[in-house]
Amino acid sequence: MVDAAGADDRRKPGRRPRLSHGLRIAAVRYRVQESLFVLPALVMVGGIALAVGASALDDALGHDARVPVTLAMSTNAATWLLSTVAGAMITTVGVVFSLTVVSLQLASSQFSPRVMRSFVRDRLSQAVIGLLVGTFFYCVLVLPNLSGEATDPAPRVSLTLAVVLTLVTVVGIIAHLDHLAHGLQVGNVVRVIGDEGEAVVDRLGRVPPGLRAADPEDHLAPPDAAVLACRDSGWVSQVDTGRLLAAVPPGTTVRVETRVGAYIHAGEPLVTVWPAPSDDARDALAGAVDVTDARTMLQDVDFALRQLVDIGLRALSAAVNDPTTAVDVLLRLGTLLRRVLTVPLAPEALEDATGRVLVQPWNLDHDEYVTHAFDQLRQSCTDQPHVAAAMLRVLRMLVDHVEAAGVPERAPALRRQMELLLEALADEPRLHPQDLRRLRLLASDRTDPADHSR
Repeated sequence: MVDAAGADDRRKPGRRPRLSHGLRIAAVRYRVQESLFVLPALVMVGGIALAVGASALDDALGHDARVPVTLAMSTNAATWLLSTVAGAMITTVGVVFSLTVVSLQLASSQFSPRVMRSFVRDRLSQAVIGLLVGTFFYCVLVLPNLSGEATDPAPRVSLTLAVVLTLVTVVGIIAHLDHLAHGLQVGNVVRVIGDEGEAVVDRLGRVPPGLRAADPEDHLAPPDAAVLACRDSGWVSQVDTGRLLAAVPPGTTVRVETRVGAYIHAGEPLVTVWPAPSDDARDALAGAVDVTDARTMLQDVDFALRQLVDIGLRALSAAVNDPTTAVDVLLRLGTLLRRVLTVPLAPEALEDATGRVLVQPWNLDHDEYVTHAFDQLRQSCTDQPHVAAAMLRVLRMLVDHVEAAGVPERAPALRRQMELLLEALADEPRLHPQDLRRLRLLASDRTDPADHSR
């Protein structure tokens, strides 16, 4: 049942809960990484501060002071130089922004709209934009300090720093173009996604200290349990396990009715609590689950699988028809799943020393990760024997890997994928019998899984 407080939450879906301290820090850091404004703005502020400091230093030393390792130039020449650099920088900013937008469009159309975030998060692109804007502001702010006759000496420190900033920015532009050209290659795109996913995998089974596994069957919700509704619609981005338990008194059980990576609607059950919590505890519980407008990979390794699968599906579509890219995706999925299938996942129920219990029944298990990684690609590759062969090799590799890692109970889901693929291939009318025979051999232990000789 939903109690009165839960109903009140549904009537006010726009009232966002205050996130816990840990979730708030992680969310801000993630937004900063995906911002094309924050780092360039910081570099721009640095350029402004550098201009103010250099001008003050030149005024203190005198424009005609002989400072070592600085450039000497007349005021007229320095004015022309700084004006030219400032104009070139602001023009180049538009070019770099255009290149960035074009790369985002190419990534969206060629791979998937969800991979655009990898390009937005690129630190080099953000730094180059910041250098361009920062150098522009520096030159503009130094220009008023060039006073006096045209033949008077220009401030040496300010002028030398302007030249150094210009050279560094030009080198940064060249590096950015080289990085952008390589970043659009499918191998780099899937590698970046896979690497970020592997970083999240390391946190899958992390349990806060002081908690131990419990039997979820011993903690079933009674009929009078309080159900707290979600206040906003969006993607579940983070769940603070420690905060969920710390928000309730000893002897309380909290059941999370969603999971990281799921979409939840405002008014749907978010957590079930028994005995019923206080009003302060309700706000704290709501703040322990971060619901965002866009899906993130803060705690969601399944989002990495989703992005890779999307790229593979786009490659297998009739409009693109790029099976080699689909093979690259399958190989990267194999690399990521080698980690996912060998790490222990957090228990479904956790209990602390005071009798607080947290139940998370909807978290993905290893079999579901296998299903999410291979189901759609398996259904789409039956008319591409080369891609089907790559999938069978990857599945065989993963079977061998989990058995060698001492977790053979995770192999049946992988073998099931091979069986389903072979059954679908057998029904493919355009597949030659000899090709089908070779694919069946790949699913057995009698063929080199890497197919080095072919």
